[in-house]
Amino acid sequence: QVVDRGRLKQPKPKLETMLTLVIPPESVADALMRVGRASKQAEILLWLSAHDGEAALGDLREGTGATKAQIRALVEKGLIQVDGDRVTLAIPAAELPEQVMALRATTKYLPGLQALARAPDRAMLLPDWRQATGLGLPDARKLAGWGLIELTEIDVWRDPLAGRVFHSPRPALLTEDQQRAWQAIEAALSKAFEISQTSPASGSELQTPPEVFLLHGVTGSGKTELYLRALEQTVAAGRQGIVLVPEISLTPQTIRRFAGRFPGRVAVVHSKLSAGERFDAWRRASQGDVDVVVGSRSALFAPLPHIGLIVVDEEHDAAYKQIRTPRYHARDAAIQLARLHHAVTLLGSATPSLESQFKARRGVYTLLTLPRRVMGHREGGAIKMLELPPVSIVDMRAELRAGNRSMFSRALREALNQTLAQGEQAIIFLNRRGTATFVMCRDCGEVIRCPRCKIPLTHHRGDVLVCHHCNYRQPMPRVCPKCGSHRIKTFGAGTERVMDALRAEFPQARPLRWDRDVTGGKTSHEAILQDFIEHKADVLVGTQMIAKGLDLPLVTLVGVLSADTGLFLPDFRAAERSFQILMQVAGRAGRSERGGKVIFQTYHPQHYAIVAASKHDYDAFYHTEMRFRQEHGYPPYRRITRLIYLDTNRDRCQQETARMAMALKRRAQALGMEDFGLIGPAPAFFSRERGKY
Repeated sequence: QVVDRGRLKQPKPKLETMLTLVIPPESVADALMRVGRASKQAEILLWLSAHDGEAALGDLREGTGATKAQIRALVEKGLIQVDGDRVTLAIPAAELPEQVMALRATTKYLPGLQALARAPDRAMLLPDWRQATGLGLPDARKLAGWGLIELTEIDVWRDPLAGRVFHSPRPALLTEDQQRAWQAIEAALSKAFEISQTSPASGSELQTPPEVFLLHGVTGSGKTELYLRALEQTVAAGRQGIVLVPEISLTPQTIRRFAGRFPGRVAVVHSKLSAGERFDAWRRASQGDVDVVVGSRSALFAPLPHIGLIVVDEEHDAAYKQIRTPRYHARDAAIQLARLHHAVTLLGSATPSLESQFKARRGVYTLLTLPRRVMGHREGGAIKMLELPPVSIVDMRAELRAGNRSMFSRALREALNQTLAQGEQAIIFLNRRGTATFVMCRDCGEVIRCPRCKIPLTHHRGDVLVCHHCNYRQPMPRVCPKCGSHRIKTFGAGTERVMDALRAEFPQARPLRWDRDVTGGKTSHEAILQDFIEHKADVLVGTQMIAKGLDLPLVTLVGVLSADTGLFLPDFRAAERSFQILMQVAGRAGRSERGGKVIFQTYHPQHYAIVAASKHDYDAFYHTEMRFRQEHGYPPYRRITRLIYLDTNRDRCQQETARMAMALKRRAQALGMEDFGLIGPAPAFFSRERGKY
């Protein structure tokens, strides 16, 4: 269901008019000469044509009932000649249909019938027919009334992939690492399919759950090819597969690969689709008309009847957790759904979540590794391996001491100039939108906040302040609302400001921005990606949307303007998420023989997350972070549940959380739960959002 002006609307099937030609294609012109408006002149021409183009005047008048005026009109038009008592056609036989159709006013219908005659099965949908001929439904109804075509209503799938051709070549060879991983996946799929065929679906299957694989492969190591091969085996066994990606921005490139390997059998599910497109994807899945469903976390609920494989790409990503009701984690839900269908689960990532890695190392999941990067193509039967790009750490404190006030360090500026001079491409990553991250009064320190959410408003181009939680907007104030001072300024930087700085410092560059503010349309992500692939831009500036999954061979430089962003948030996963995004964005460089380099700009060059990411060293980060987690009793060593209470009244909100905390303590004591611990109650990190505390 979709909400329209406060009302729930049930999406309906889309019915289209199908036009089918019911006369032989070779008789199209002849048919149009005999329909249309009544014309005695047309009858005269047809009668003469049937009598070899010549006849006695008396016979003509007797056979057609023609008057002297009608015959004289045809003579004046140069269509017939009268010589004594003889009448002859004055035009070649090949021109006769054109003249007769003009007299009957049916000329404009000829392209419509010819288009149907050329179409497969001599049938076309009305929109396609309209686009090809310029004719519309009234014209189609007129042709149907003459008995030349047939009109029928058919159910048409609203498929965003319709009419598009994708290519996804199948590599002839796998690397040794890929082959080793594939053998394990192939065996598990065969075993799962064999068990599901011999035992009916029931709770007893859960006693022997199918395998969950964690595919830990560095960026560019060929994880997607293993997904594709696993899906091929799944489809060959008569089952279907679901492929989850965390961001809509990853969907276009993922779709190209999967739709190329399974043409016409892939459905897409994500929030940018229209309600009708989502409804049709749901229907196609439930009817078994597709083999693969690709999309963001909601694609998990596509009603496929025979699920055999669920792939969770970039399984570590926080986007898989839905933070609004209904609350769920798509990765955990995928594993449970796979068990219910006795299907195999394939979790893939270059930077697995610590929880998944922990389970894999304890044998709960099966760990598969792809430690080396592979070239995108194979030459002469050989497989070429690539090195991960070197990463440099730039201490921005030293840049300030050297007098550099630019957001680009000297190393990044030099690397950008070199990249542009060589005709290559670069990615500039900053996980902040807008032109400035907050607005503050320099006299009293007042920060302009959202009245509904109490978080700092972000400054955007056009002197507009925007709340990135509820979309509240207001103009940039000229004076401080608290003290009246005119010394109110913007602080911090976002992607819009990066674009301005690029244009100012690198006038030869063609920058392109990719963040949530420029991707409101359904095809925005794909259009931006395609422009960059076609080298219509040299520098791609963006937020976390550009950090994951993209395979761009011309990108030889990645610059991270602030590696510290998010590093010190009040979240025990802050270091993990910073490490993951740095590793992911670094993996966008050097994915071809051109090689590449990465530059991290930071004010904390010694932080273990930044150092480990600069060395592409997942194990070093894992061991350091896990010691911290164990010491403080954080997951995966202990489990944490967060309870959030929302209320428009602040006092009532505080009282209710305190009451719940006491109830939990008493219950834990009654149950003798010695390991039970309680943090808080305390205000949430954003203490007010959309008017609720």
